[in-house]
Amino acid sequence: MDESQIKEVLEKQVLSVVQAVEDKIDEEIAALDRLDLDDLEALRERRLQQMKKIAEKRSGWMSLGHGEYSEISEKDFFAAVKASERVVCHFYRGNWPCKVMDKHLNILAQQHLETRFLKVHAEKSPFLTERLRIVVLPTLALVKNAKVDDYVVGFDELGGSDEFSTEELEERLAKAKLIFSDGETSTSHKRPLAAKRNVRQSESSNLSDSD
Repeated sequence: MDESQIKEVLEKQVLSVVQAVEDKIDEEIAALDRLDLDDLEALRERRLQQMKKIAEKRSGWMSLGHGEYSEISEKDFFAAVKASERVVCHFYRGNWPCKVMDKHLNILAQQHLETRFLKVHAEKSPFLTERLRIVVLPTLALVKNAKVDDYVVGFDELGGSDEFSTEELEERLAKAKLIFSDGETSTSHKRPLAAKRNVRQSESSNLSDSD
């Protein structure tokens, strides 16, 4: 096939796509034209109710501390995870890997109001770290309905280095269904992602840092 034939095929494909889009738009316009005033009012009322429910839900989340990345003490952990359906809790200490995780979680907390983002100082919370078997720092405990459902341990699932992007962490949390990949969030997001992977931890009692 010579260059002129290739060009002709490509032009036909482009025209076909354009025609399909135009046909779809024509269908939607025709559907709107068939609506009477009562139909339009019903659509408007339904949309207003949807917006009201979303606003109420966001307000409820924010009243629980959603929308910000905050530190809590060991004694407040269980009350916090019972109050919110979805919680990402970062067990940390003041080292560089944990500070890298802090940066990304602070961004995601503002973008995903549907989830509460917390941090707990691991060395100041011996009971909690032992109970949840936190070994490597940083570790994210992913909590759904007051139960730890999954862990993100160190950076192994994020490319193995501290140069991972916020989007990579966002995708990992979406896989675990700890954040919404679209819908009732403050920004638009990627397509829904595949099911989560489980992370196995060592049962060693000593806390260690991620490489």
